[in-house]
Amino acid sequence: MTEPTSFHDHHGQPALLIRSPDGAQTTVLLHGAHVVSWVPAGGTEQLYLSPTADYSAGKAVRGGIPVIFPQFEKKGPDRSLPRHGFVRNRAWQLESQRQGTAHSQATLRLSDSEETRDLWPHGFELELTVSVSGSQLELELYVRNSGSTVWPFSAALHTYLAVSELARARLHGLQGLTYIDNLRNAEATEEHPEKSFSGEIDRIYEKASSLLLTEGKRQLRIQSDNLPDAVVWNPGPDKCAALSDMPAPDWEHMLCVEAARILQPKTLSPGEEWTGRQSLTLLAA
Repeated sequence: MTEPTSFHDHHGQPALLIRSPDGAQTTVLLHGAHVVSWVPAGGTEQLYLSPTADYSAGKAVRGGIPVIFPQFEKKGPDRSLPRHGFVRNRAWQLESQRQGTAHSQATLRLSDSEETRDLWPHGFELELTVSVSGSQLELELYVRNSGSTVWPFSAALHTYLAVSELARARLHGLQGLTYIDNLRNAEATEEHPEKSFSGEIDRIYEKASSLLLTEGKRQLRIQSDNLPDAVVWNPGPDKCAALSDMPAPDWEHMLCVEAARILQPKTLSPGEEWTGRQSLTLLAA
């Protein structure tokens, strides 16, 4: 069987192109195991990637799907760590790849090193498995405690979705859910069956495992397993203008809907493991 993947250069970073037999494809950087593109079979790009993203060593790429571990922002469990942890700007390794009759996938791996233990004194193994087929992209994040100490962690798949016009986008499935509004430092319950957007938003919704993003005829289903929180984020015009790695008008062309485990961090004892998943399915374009 032919290899389902190939390497190429992406802004100076080695990138893995994963193609399914039906033509769907996704691109993953070894830098951070960072998914930077997803094009369903016969479709168009579904992820937002900043045209001015910084691909320098040690930097986090703006857009796509960064892997967040073991810390999310300042929400815990270890505020001494860098914002969003330290794995999104480390070099991962290709562990395995395979192609089926209807899909292709690759698994990338990262484990602790002297450099990571200087930041976080624990042994760990991470694997991100990226699968693409037809109209679906699936991500599976596997975490194992390979050390001798117990440790808690937060994790997220920080998904930047592309939209043509943010004002036309609607996010369904949030009504009745409790959320933390980080802009107001307050907790509330979502009242809208179709959440619309007009500027900056930064919320963490609880128990949001099945959502639907619509924009005109486009319908994108967002599902997660064992990642019970959904972060909904857009910088809005003012904060976007202050970002050095994102054009000022681009806040109108993206919306982050992130599968995450933040509000109840997971704790692993030595030898224990955990897996979280997110799937994106384009139902209509």
